[in-house]
Amino acid sequence: MKSLLSLIILTVLSSCNAMSEEDKKPAAMPEVPEGAEVITLGAGCFWCVEVVFEQLDGVYSSTSGYMGGTVANPTYEAVCQGTTGHAEVVQVVFDPKKTDLKTILAWFWKAHDPTTLNRQGADVGTQYRSAIYYQDEAQKKVAEASKKAAQSDFDSPIVTEITKASTFYPAEGYHQDFYLQNKKKNGYCRLVIEPKLKKLKLDH
Repeated sequence: MKSLLSLIILTVLSSCNAMSEEDKKPAAMPEVPEGAEVITLGAGCFWCVEVVFEQLDGVYSSTSGYMGGTVANPTYEAVCQGTTGHAEVVQVVFDPKKTDLKTILAWFWKAHDPTTLNRQGADVGTQYRSAIYYQDEAQKKVAEASKKAAQSDFDSPIVTEITKASTFYPAEGYHQDFYLQNKKKNGYCRLVIEPKLKKLKLDH
């Protein structure tokens, strides 16, 4: 585990050294086409989660960012220190005519372990908590029903929080499409994200 944590740290440091000033700025807010729906999900490192949802039929976009904290305009470094209260999340914008929230959440449960509190694998801290941030009461009901149904797939209790969405802060530009931009040269992509995609039988 220590070696993997070291790999993660080296990945971040090397990325920071190589990126431009523009890459350090927060990405633009995702566009929401007319009639589209939005759901925000926390399932561990957003590098891992983003690439899962952006491959699903009916999804317009999957944007890495932060939600659920108490500090305005958080940075990646501050969120990683666990002092802002934010979770690493992806905001998924989808076309309800082509897919639905129930399907999106089915992938959410498959894409991570929702029974580990504030942890996904070697990623430990409240920023890696499992969370569903809903937009309205209709989404809340779907999320609660989905969580109840998913429990039968796990031996331990699901600890995923279901919370009203707050301000979504897009992560810095270099975090967006991280796997697609770095899969051939980045150790975390090869050792953590690629096996996850293979397990889920998704193209990558």
